[in-house]
Parts: sequence; C-alpha cells; structure tokens
Amino acid sequence: MKEPLYVTRSFLPPLSEYTQLLKDIWKTGVLTNDGKYLKLLEKNLRKLSGCKHALCINNGTIALQAAIKALNISGEIITTPFSFIATTSSIIWEGCKPVYADIDPGTLNIDPAQIEKKITRRTRAIMAVHVYGNPCDTGAINKIARKHGLKVIYDASHAIGINYKGKPLFAYGDISTTSFHATKIINTAEGGAVFTNNDNTARELGFKRNFGYSNYKILSLGINGKMSELNAALGVAGFKYLKYSLKKRKAAFLLYRKYLKNNYRISYQEFNAEQNYAYFPVIFKNNALRSKAVKMLNKVNIYPREYFSPSLEMVFGNKVTCPVAYDISHRVLCLPLSVHITPAQIKEVTSIVNTACS
Repeated sequence: MKEPLYVTRSFLPPLSEYTQLLKDIWKTGVLTNDGKYLKLLEKNLRKLSGCKHALCINNGTIALQAAIKALNISGEIITTPFSFIATTSSIIWEGCKPVYADIDPGTLNIDPAQIEKKITRRTRAIMAVHVYGNPCDTGAINKIARKHGLKVIYDASHAIGINYKGKPLFAYGDISTTSFHATKIINTAEGGAVFTNNDNTARELGFKRNFGYSNYKILSLGINGKMSELNAALGVAGFKYLKYSLKKRKAAFLLYRKYLKNNYRISYQEFNAEQNYAYFPVIFKNNALRSKAVKMLNKVNIYPREYFSPSLEMVFGNKVTCPVAYDISHRVLCLPLSVHITPAQIKEVTSIVNTACS
C-alpha cells in the first residue's frame, strides 16, 4: 500500500540546522523563561507583523484565552461558527458567552452586517477569524467596534505572511493571535503568539502568560503560557524558510487550479488579498458530491478534511442559527496541500475529485 497523503504535512527545517541550535541550548542550560531563542523568534515576529509587541505563547488556544483575559472581557463575545473549535472553546473557557453571527458566503468570514444585528447591552467584544487566511472586512468591523465601544480580537491562526490594505494582517484589532501548531506554515511543534501595538495590553499579556509575575512579584492573575526554548528554536530554524514555503505552496495551489474542473466553487476565487496558500478549500454543489469524493479519495489512501464542519450545538448545546455557515460546512473540503506534495499527487487528487463530480 502506498504512503497515505494527508490534508497537510508538517514542514521541518534541516535537522542539522535545528540540532545546531539545540547544542547551543544544551551549552547554556536555558530551557525556558525568555531565553535567547524565544527573544529571537519574537524579534522576527515583530518585524513580520509590523506590531510593536509580539509575545510567544505555548499554543494558539492559550493565545486566545490570554487575549480575552488581558482585555478584561466578560459577557458576550460575537464570533463566527465557521472556525476550528478552539475559537469557541476559548470564549467559554474564559467564562464568556459566544454569540454567533453568520458568515459572508463569498469570503467565508464573519459578516459585519450580521455582527451589528447580534449586539446587545451585554456585548463586550468581537472575535473574528481570518478563515483560510482570507482577511476579514477589518474596516467594517473596526467601525462597528468604535460605534459600540467593543474590543476586537482577531484569530489569525491561518494568516502568517499575509498583508492587507498596506499592512500585515496581524496588525489589526486590539489583539491578533496566531498558531504555530505543527500543521502551520511556520511551526514550533506546538505554539502560538499574540500581537498588539498597545503598551498596556502587551504588559498584561506578559503577565498572563507567566503566572502574573513581574520581578518575582505577583501583579496579576496568570497562567503558565510560556513557550520553551526548544519550541522557539524550531520556529527560529523554520522562519528562514518562510519564502521558500510560500513559493512551494503557491506552485501547488496553481496546479490544483489548473487540473480541477469548474463543477464546484474554489473558495480562493473570492479572496481579496495576497495569500499564503495555507489551505486549498473547495466548495461542492452539495454534500452528496463531497461525500462521494471523500470516499473515493480514502480508498486510495488520500485523506482530505471537511474543514470546517463544526457541530457546535452537539458540543455545547447552544442553538446556532447561521444558515450560510451551516450550508458551507456541509459542502466544503480542504484538499491535501503542503510544501511536500508532488505534481503527480495533485494530479491524482484532482482526477478523483473531477470523476466524483462528473
């Protein structure tokens, strides 16, 4: 049986380059607490993000939770149901209530017009997601937030390397967060980061990720959200390959576009900024065609992902009335895409999908 082809495969820098950094860590004995490689990774991220502050966190979920805590949010947070479960679970974990606004059928991001309809006297913030790296309507969201005195957090887990309207996508909102999970374009195995231009917010985020400590004094409620030197070093080693990764992903993306027939919508046609090609989502005409394609692909050891197909009502028991998100979640499928995928593999995947839809 041939090797399985999954929806993605982690990019790892040359082992020799990572090992060299590990030897340095072994020499110093510094494994955590703002070590050399954490500081270097944060320096790289400040430059990439265009933000005054970039703080590494031990994963993207804790980054969201730290953002909520640092902004002192309690009450309702308007968010999207079309996202990974961590977006919603972070809100609930921090004692807030998620209120779902439906998505725009073109961009697949939260619809600003629907946000406005969901605002109540209990609303405190908006948590929007740049789905698949497609920028939200930041101008409209910012206007709504200013009008109603709301905080804005962007879950930018898919957005590394993307610029929008003249600045990096990480630079929008009161806080933007990202993930460096193993599946991301730059990864630290597990990890994440928070970005802000506000000094006071950055100070609070620093407290939140380190038990509330400052100079061995407890000044705030905090958790252990620190990133280790081992994880940070992996990020540093991989950072220099960002342009290479984007180039390889773009080439794979263009091959998908070349081979796929136009019997379903390729959601990237709706995107409104330069992309990082982190995902290749397609939207089938109906759920039956998607299911047929998945079964045919699985038979030959190819494993796409129905991403996102959230079952928020099943998990949290809250009624979610978002017909557009519901419809898209039953038709969308992310096809395998990574730095490692070959033209032959792309041709095989697209041939099967085309056959399933014919």
